[in-house]
Amino acid sequence: MTSQRTRERLLGQLIDQGISSMAVLDVIRTTPRHIFVEEALSHRAYDNVALPIGHDQTISQPYVVARMTEAIVNSGAMDTVLEIGTGCGYQTAILARLAKKVYSIERIKPLLDKARRNLRLLGIRNVDMKHADGSLGWPERKPFDAIITTAAPQHVPDELKEQLAEGGRLIIPVGGEHHQELKLITRRGDGFEESSLDLVRFVPLLTGQVQH
Repeated sequence: MTSQRTRERLLGQLIDQGISSMAVLDVIRTTPRHIFVEEALSHRAYDNVALPIGHDQTISQPYVVARMTEAIVNSGAMDTVLEIGTGCGYQTAILARLAKKVYSIERIKPLLDKARRNLRLLGIRNVDMKHADGSLGWPERKPFDAIITTAAPQHVPDELKEQLAEGGRLIIPVGGEHHQELKLITRRGDGFEESSLDLVRFVPLLTGQVQH
């Protein structure tokens, strides 16, 4: 179920879909996605699909993880990265192997606890996490070279844009239930450049809500 063959098949699919960063592909190939999914779904861990992780949340499709990660890896520094929406910790683990320091925020306490266990199991130690409303970012740790948001707001939160360093990138799905676009926003002085990368589907980014 977790054989090298299934991982290589997934890599081939990602390459066919346009992922070309060897650094990103190598990290996805060597990060055991099966430890981040429920045991009953482990046989699907290397399928190129999103899977439920409880609490009405999902582990993102590997292509989307690769697409978002590649977009920031290819566009600038990776010293400090902020992740909004830790979930089970899979995207966190990918980022941790490509960035010097990762900060990650999760509003659902049981998911955060699970992510901590998963990262500890992998020996990942360059991640700080907190249980909070991710839409506010982590102002005490700004500025960030990159921010990845794994849930979709209707509009881009100004708080996240303002926590970017000069040249920093925010990659974020934006929109409602029927239409979401994956946007890449880059800070240039006091202004921001914005481009649309893909059509996507993420769970909504809920503001002002923290679950214990």
